[in-house]
Amino acid sequence: MKPLLYAVGPLVFDSLGVIVFAVLLAFHVDLIVATAAGTVAACAVVLFEIARGRAVAALQWISLAMVLFSAAATMLTGDPRFVMVKPSIVYLIVGAAMLRRGWMNRYIPPADLPLVGDVMERFGFVWAGLMFATAAANLVIAYAFTPWWPAFIGIFPLASKALLFAVHFTIVQLVGRARTRRRNGGEAPAARRLVAE
Repeated sequence: MKPLLYAVGPLVFDSLGVIVFAVLLAFHVDLIVATAAGTVAACAVVLFEIARGRAVAALQWISLAMVLFSAAATMLTGDPRFVMVKPSIVYLIVGAAMLRRGWMNRYIPPADLPLVGDVMERFGFVWAGLMFATAAANLVIAYAFTPWWPAFIGIFPLASKALLFAVHFTIVQLVGRARTRRRNGGEAPAARRLVAE
């Protein structure tokens, strides 16, 4: 259970602004209110890290910058076309940031990095691919299926991330157990620790 919490905690924390924004949109909250709430959440994440004396992760800075930019543009233009295209811009920038090797290392305990670090690195690129795919899907829905856009943006990004997270976490656990068994000649105490803690 501990590895799951170790992975989920930072993931939710890093994405808090986007999660707040998407959930409020899914509940048909006014766009300006949803954007403002997402901005407050993203700012809170960065300020919390600074107050604790910890380095702010690159994705947290990017998330904050994009939420602030999006909030300003939304409030200044009020243009629904910008509102619908905006998530694609965000996902493209986040996807580009995820192409950096090793960005996922903070989502596993440092002691487990030698065991599954290469798997985490590969999944970093899979996550980037999901961001690019979501950006493309958003553009298609926004322009070709406009009435479906509010449901799409409120459901698909979070659902697809949850699904990929489940697949990612399961594969990392299975690979970790298999490698530990091989390393220990059939026994897997370290892998049991990964699951039981």
